Amino acid sequence: MGDKTYKVTSPVMGTFYLALAPGEPPLVKIGQKIKASDIVCVIESMKIFTELSSEYSGIVKEILVENEEPVMKNQPLISIEKE
Repeated sequence: MGDKTYKVTSPVMGTFYLALAPGEPPLVKIGQKIKASDIVCVIESMKIFTELSSEYSGIVKEILVENEEPVMKNQPLISIEKE
């Protein structure tokens, strides 16, 4: 993948969500162009919801986890091709 690819990783163990709330549209989709600091997903851990942002602008290449799937700390969640 090289240094053109950036992976958003989970800061904590918890549950991965692609939307801010149930019934809301997903924050990102594969092929979507995003800007640095855009919120790309949410991790819920012990009733605390942490919004994760991209550090780089680019295009969402892969969503590596299913919505509502449990994730581990430092697990890659979303792959972004940097601009």
